[in-house]
Amino acid sequence: MDMISQAKEQISAGEGKMGKALEHLDAQLLTVRAGKANPKVLDAVTVEYYGTPTLLAQVASVTVPDARTILVQPWEKKLIPIIEKAILVANLGLTPQNNGEQIRLNVPLLTEERRKDLVKQVKAEGEQARTSLRNARRDAIENLKKLQKEGLSEDLTKDMEAEMQKITDSYTKKADATIDKKEKEIMTV
Repeated sequence: MDMISQAKEQISAGEGKMGKALEHLDAQLLTVRAGKANPKVLDAVTVEYYGTPTLLAQVASVTVPDARTILVQPWEKKLIPIIEKAILVANLGLTPQNNGEQIRLNVPLLTEERRKDLVKQVKAEGEQARTSLRNARRDAIENLKKLQKEGLSEDLTKDMEAEMQKITDSYTKKADATIDKKEKEIMTV
């Protein structure tokens, strides 16, 4: 493989890492409750199912019948108290109500203080994503410099570094837009 192909491969690898960082940011922001019922807030909840930690979605159906309610319908009724406990332990700020058949979670309106806390959480997630983007850029540029030592021309190295910076700027704008959108969603009453 020639040097130019190797350099382009480093750029692609860096861009791939950046794409994964944005996917992770999106997944993390989905778990932040913004005052509306969203079944994604339960994605990280695990229950003991025959001695094995199992994701809630694998032992129950999770639906949203209206904007303020999440309904959890377990496949087996004996799981209701286990699911109830797992939701409480997950510390989601939701209190499960069990009617013997299903678990209802009423999503309360967010207080101003809680909204501000959630915005801080979103900003922290955003900063982690930006750090991941910078790390991906740094790794790609370090690899380009290694290729330069192995014979890649200095001009081509500089061009590739500039290309990597453009890609980084693009992904950073996407991350910022995602964060801003989530903040507006949280702060909208």
